[in-house]
Amino acid sequence: MNLASLLAQFEPGAASHKISIPASWHQGRTSYGGLSSALAYQAAKLTAEDLPPLQSAQIAFVGPLAGDVEVQANILRRGKNTAFIKADIMGTDGIGLTCTFIFMNRRQSHLDYISIAQPEFPPLPTAENARSGPPEFFTGHMQYPDKRLELGLATNRLASWHRFTEHDGLDHIAELICIGDALPPSAMGLMTEKGMVSSMNWQINMLTDTPTTEDGWWYLSSETHHAANGASSQYMTAWNSRGEAVLTGMQSVAIFA
Repeated sequence: MNLASLLAQFEPGAASHKISIPASWHQGRTSYGGLSSALAYQAAKLTAEDLPPLQSAQIAFVGPLAGDVEVQANILRRGKNTAFIKADIMGTDGIGLTCTFIFMNRRQSHLDYISIAQPEFPPLPTAENARSGPPEFFTGHMQYPDKRLELGLATNRLASWHRFTEHDGLDHIAELICIGDALPPSAMGLMTEKGMVSSMNWQINMLTDTPTTEDGWWYLSSETHHAANGASSQYMTAWNSRGEAVLTGMQSVAIFA
């Protein structure tokens, strides 16, 4: 079941949605974090018909989610320009994800500034060099040009083009939230020993209301700036095919090695 099919099961205006997360969207014993985040966003955006665009999100990966889950969303506060909406996902072991989404009308401002260093973008992948992960893992729903990770490379930065194999007709905000967490934690590029890693939270800021890109390809970048005492902190950016930054983020990652 692809992302569009999962999102289509949500009913506008409903306070609660019951969804079954297929095993093909798992990473280990839990749902892929980007998918869980996208499901929570879908519930949040359907709480009202006239919500402004998404501006920001705070996402906490509380516990494992798999199989049948319940997604709930409710408006915390609705002002003239901004709406704060809380969304939770419950599984068989209780709450597994809790989020606060901020939807905000854009306002005219004297500030127009950007200071995000552009990477050197490799060419967009072709059909011949695009690959997918195994069908029993969430990367089976995606395509990317190279092996996603090798340990012992002594690098704190991972970056690659990614897209969903089936990306037509997707809400690009939901698409970006779902694919924005696709890279492994960048601290793994520094690891010389195998070990478990697990994202604990994710702060997202949207830089545009209407992200678009060519043929579904988004360039994802993750850079660890601190790793010690069993945790790392990383900055994240998603770019479109025109080299425009469309999403920024930050994660705290637990490291069991």
